[in-house]
Amino acid sequence: MLKRSAGILPYKLEDGEYKFLLAHPGGPYWQGIDKWSICKGEILKGEKCLQAAIREFQEETGQLVEGKFFFVGSEKQKSGKLITIFSTFAEIDISSMTSNTFFLEYPKGSGLIHSFVEMDAIKWFTYEEAYEKIFQGQRGILNKLKCLLDSSRGKI
Repeated sequence: MLKRSAGILPYKLEDGEYKFLLAHPGGPYWQGIDKWSICKGEILKGEKCLQAAIREFQEETGQLVEGKFFFVGSEKQKSGKLITIFSTFAEIDISSMTSNTFFLEYPKGSGLIHSFVEMDAIKWFTYEEAYEKIFQGQRGILNKLKCLLDSSRGKI
């Protein structure tokens, strides 16, 4: 069965330039690796895509994102998972970020279970910065959003 996730890629305008909010994954594997992600997660049974996206965003950032949401697109990832992404204009305070946690045996095989935050940082990026930092499999979504914003001249 195809695994599905939903997420939100917020944007804002700053000094006439679009900025996009991305999150840095937490846990031991991602320490020191400068790759960032759209806030997203698994769609629960009986949950609608947008509902899952809003829930996941709040779990991963501690922020309730509100606004006029619109569909950006869906992309199949290397893992085979299908991600469906929405966006909205948002002014999100990154200084008050909190994230949910997960448990992981680390180091693997040690028998030691540790708690890690799912996302350890959020940050606003210009399009060029975001394109360099975002996971390669999510670049298509970022491109679609940028094209939608450019073609609508901010009237979304």
